[in-house]
Amino acid sequence: MKKIAFKTLGCRLNQYETDALASRFHTGSYELVDFNEAADIYIVNTCTVTNQSDQKSRQTISQARKANQDAVVVVTGCMANNHKQSLLENSNINYVVDNERKSSLFSIIESHFRGEVADPEGFDKDLFSYDAAYKTFHTRSMIKIQDGCDNFCTFCIIPKVRGRATSRPAKAIYDNIREVIDYGFKEVVLTGVNIGRYGDGAMNFERLVENILDIPGDFRLRISSIEPDGFSERFFELFDHPKLSPHLHLCLQSGSEDTLLKMRRMYTARQFREMAEQLRKRYPDFNLTTDIIVGFPGESEADFAQTVHMARDLAFSHIHTFKYSVRSGTRAERMPEQLNEKIKNQRSEVIRKISDENKRAYLEQMAGKQERLLIERIGSDGIARGYGEHYFPIRLKNKTLARNQFVDVVVGTVHEGKELSVIGNMKTQ
Repeated sequence: MKKIAFKTLGCRLNQYETDALASRFHTGSYELVDFNEAADIYIVNTCTVTNQSDQKSRQTISQARKANQDAVVVVTGCMANNHKQSLLENSNINYVVDNERKSSLFSIIESHFRGEVADPEGFDKDLFSYDAAYKTFHTRSMIKIQDGCDNFCTFCIIPKVRGRATSRPAKAIYDNIREVIDYGFKEVVLTGVNIGRYGDGAMNFERLVENILDIPGDFRLRISSIEPDGFSERFFELFDHPKLSPHLHLCLQSGSEDTLLKMRRMYTARQFREMAEQLRKRYPDFNLTTDIIVGFPGESEADFAQTVHMARDLAFSHIHTFKYSVRSGTRAERMPEQLNEKIKNQRSEVIRKISDENKRAYLEQMAGKQERLLIERIGSDGIARGYGEHYFPIRLKNKTLARNQFVDVVVGTVHEGKELSVIGNMKTQ
């Protein structure tokens, strides 16, 4: 039995694809091992969204080769599309597999060990031919509903490395979800590059979510990162359903109208604020998280001040902060007034501090309320940890609980500023 190790960098879409691939190899009698262990095959599923992502991906590739000089090292993911030629010239790498052929990795490796020609270019392109993942690295199950993007934001290379927007057939999504529920998964996460633009004939994103919520089973549904455009009143009403987690990661990027225009975002700061306020009016405890880019070309002190104001005013419980990174081939690369790293670092620190303050305030707001906790892990100290339906971390001391189990709890005090402790254990399921 050959040993195979996976390393995933970047987004939840990559996580979904790794989970599906790991399940396929496990079914094919490969032994899954930790990436730090000796293996016969190392799969590095890369990210290339920033220069730091490229650097981390290269370090991971080197780590794999050092672990076993004779191993087969495969590089896939977005860096495989963005820097294909340089990766092909890297002696540490045996195969470079682009995103369009990632689902063929099992066949490529099988061909290699049979001594056949295993040129990835000879395999068909297919973005959605992944088996339902039963052997995953997470308690929750990612479900890929869409790939690619047509927005062409000036800072982003995703349309280059993931291609144009393509949606998975709705029936295949429903079947995938039914399978993972049968495998015992309690949380399903919809993921893709721009999932709000999902479309399969007359089926749009809102109708898709509505139909998924009607699938029988004891599970909850969570929406992964989504662009804040095109929502109708019906979308907000969906969060009344007990299966749909009252949490959204809405990507703001900037609170400045001028900066959003330069970024070529598909919404205004005012529209974003209206969406956030509508959600909070309907659901006062609704958990909003976001992405913010600091140091975009031409971002003035006034522009940044508007972002700071929105970050505080909308009280995001977590802000994923990015320092603007020049990506070759994007329009922002050619823009004047590129900011220096010192300014980016200073602004990044300001937003990170606001994020920490917001998180603590949100946790304190939720103290004393009931949550449905999904146990994700149990430590040797008997502390069980997981997330409630509002998607914030909860800890519970109880040695009788099991992983992947729902527990209805009442949450209490903030523990070390980052999670809530349980004060009442109500019911296990």
